[in-house]
Amino acid sequence: MRHGLFITLEGIDGTGKSTQLRLLVQHLKKRGLAVRVTREPGGTKVGERIRKILLASTTTRLAPLAELALMYAARAQHLQEVIRPALARGEIVVSDRYNDASLAYQGYGRRLGVETVLAFDRIVCARTQPDLTLVLDLAPRISLQRARGRQSQRKSNQERFERQGMIFYRAVRRGYLSIARKEPARVKVVRADGPVAEVQARIRKIVDAFLARRLKNTDNLPVTSRI
Repeated sequence: MRHGLFITLEGIDGTGKSTQLRLLVQHLKKRGLAVRVTREPGGTKVGERIRKILLASTTTRLAPLAELALMYAARAQHLQEVIRPALARGEIVVSDRYNDASLAYQGYGRRLGVETVLAFDRIVCARTQPDLTLVLDLAPRISLQRARGRQSQRKSNQERFERQGMIFYRAVRRGYLSIARKEPARVKVVRADGPVAEVQARIRKIVDAFLARRLKNTDNLPVTSRI
């Protein structure tokens, strides 16, 4: 039986997701909540190795189905080592991407289809699904502009964006928006086109309201003295 809470942040590359996740985690910890931060692909030694394969240079061309299989291989290890144990301890797990990313990127972007991705998901993730998902929404054109404006150490993001192409990222965005329409109670779309502080305020408003609702239905929230 799971006692913790599972929050995921999603969105196409260039939406500022990693920055917003870091700020959200700071906010949750200031409230005294026990938080386990992780990411996908990655989160474990095996997952980080798979991440390197998935984010390899243009010389590596993975078949879409191979890409999906690797994503779920990393996710299976992630669930066993990190996510499920943390939830069992009553922690709030905050993950930079999870299974909605596979649906958007491989299902829509790679055109494998929703059912193909869900077939993997039913086996690997089963009932371990996010309680709340925040989709940072930004037009691909603006995301690419952001990627181009970053410093040289972020050059890999720009190259990845340009390598995939605008058509691909438009399809991925449509995938995320479709997920949000189908699951409005769980998935909340957050406009990511404003200043960092403004976007973070939108995120905190949603998360705080979500935690308040959960507090009404449970004796307490997972807390820690390690802030």
